[in-house]
Amino acid sequence: MFFVDTLEFEGLGNRSYLVGGPRAAVAVDPPRDVDQVIAAAAKRGVCIAYVAETHVHNDYITGGLELARITGASYLVPAAAHVSFARTPVADGDTVTVDEGLVLRALATPGHTPHHTSYVLEEDGRGAAAFTGGSLLIGTVGRPDLVEPRLTEELARAQHASAHRLADELDDEVPVLPTHGFGSFCSSSQAEGDATTIGRERTANDALTLDVDTFVAEMLAGLDDVPAYYAHMGPANAAGPAPVDLTPPGRADAGEIAARLAAGEWVVDLRSRTAFAEGHVAGSFNFENDGKLATYLAWLIPWGKPVTLLADTPERIADAQRELARVGIDRPAAAATGDPAAWIREGERLASFPRARFADLAEVRGRGEEVVVLDVRRDSERAAGHVEGAVHVPVHELYGRLDEVPSGTVWVHCAGGMRAAIAASLLDAAGRAVVAVDDGFDAAREAGLTVTRP
Repeated sequence: MFFVDTLEFEGLGNRSYLVGGPRAAVAVDPPRDVDQVIAAAAKRGVCIAYVAETHVHNDYITGGLELARITGASYLVPAAAHVSFARTPVADGDTVTVDEGLVLRALATPGHTPHHTSYVLEEDGRGAAAFTGGSLLIGTVGRPDLVEPRLTEELARAQHASAHRLADELDDEVPVLPTHGFGSFCSSSQAEGDATTIGRERTANDALTLDVDTFVAEMLAGLDDVPAYYAHMGPANAAGPAPVDLTPPGRADAGEIAARLAAGEWVVDLRSRTAFAEGHVAGSFNFENDGKLATYLAWLIPWGKPVTLLADTPERIADAQRELARVGIDRPAAAATGDPAAWIREGERLASFPRARFADLAEVRGRGEEVVVLDVRRDSERAAGHVEGAVHVPVHELYGRLDEVPSGTVWVHCAGGMRAAIAASLLDAAGRAVVAVDDGFDAAREAGLTVTRP
């Protein structure tokens, strides 16, 4: 008998796995904060004998090197991956014995990266689970454009072939356990569902139902923007990441917060968008801790810029620090918690801005008032329909394009409210009059606004 424990990282849209038998286990694509993996192994009462990477990751900092060092496990990394640290190189067909009757077999599945490798867990010689990393995902595959633009089509074709190889070599009932595909931008399209098998993918995955030319053409046409911070993840992972440091940051008082803002540093308020809109430190930015904090903060912030975190509780600071460390934003410069009134100096006032619905925007337009409507969704979302007359700047580009937003009061929206809140905070910090539309985009047409296609 074997077990598979799934470690979910919703903020990044990824999963890691601990799989093994009664005595030993292997950790697949572990996160940087390896204490979670160690705790899972302790709960099972097993030693971590192997740490396996499916590829050099582009969307997060791995904890594999550190986990192997701490546990003494063999660190399995695809042989063709160019890395600067000692590891156990694995090539197609290589096997390791995890526990009695349990063998892990490497299966070359290039496409997401040239060296991508999946791992098949075999129990008594029969395939029992497939850890597919960024290869075969739930209803889709990993995107092929993160390594080198000139390789994108070649890798897309390799993804098609790798998906077929997995389907050809494994039985229908074998579970498919990917690392990406749960909201990660490493996925070529939005995955559907929470679990799958080889048999289900045979009938539902474009890589297995379309011919290669059609599959490649449709995939390349649907690729979305790449988060800017991805450019830093691959090199950091290839060099060998430093151990994570999750010790609490120093406490900042109102004077220090003001000084850091004056120095051009980022002060990030982790509270809900509702609380932020009601009252916040002027110049601070709102990235909700319950949203895709790491993805969007890492995407927008100038890389290496010091960041100070503000939150209602120390626990939220700790959660955010952990999530940010996973994408290489280490050691917040400072932090403050509690009542926002304590974050400003005597004589100062908290800033605020209104929130609204699409129905409110329709009412304002109906009265003939001239307002700027700013759509901060991605290009692919806007292509499906947008509010007539709306200016379009994706939220991840807004910080560098604030001067392109026309003068006047800006009503900013996204698809659900989270990104609009980020954008509203950026505009507010720049001194613009702003209204954050906190509403689902479907409500725009229902409110009587004209929704058109480009």
